[in-house]
Amino acid sequence: MEKLISEETGICPLCGGGMEAGKTTFTADLGFGVVVVRNVPATQCSQCGADWIDDATAARIEKIVADVRSRHAIVEVTDLAA
Repeated sequence: MEKLISEETGICPLCGGGMEAGKTTFTADLGFGVVVVRNVPATQCSQCGADWIDDATAARIEKIVADVRSRHAIVEVTDLAA
């Protein structure tokens, strides 16, 4: 995910709301199955609710999705905090 949040201001680029640290759930529909990754660290807008994931976290999620795709799993639920 691109770094669209201003590090200095903490302003949401979509609506101008304030950004704060939180957690989100990431889902991906692979066509043959679904991946759900819970407790993903994210920066969230307090106004519009948009979630922003940093590059390192996105890379971890990409590896999880690639693993699930290679195993052709129908449903995979994992917790990033674990």
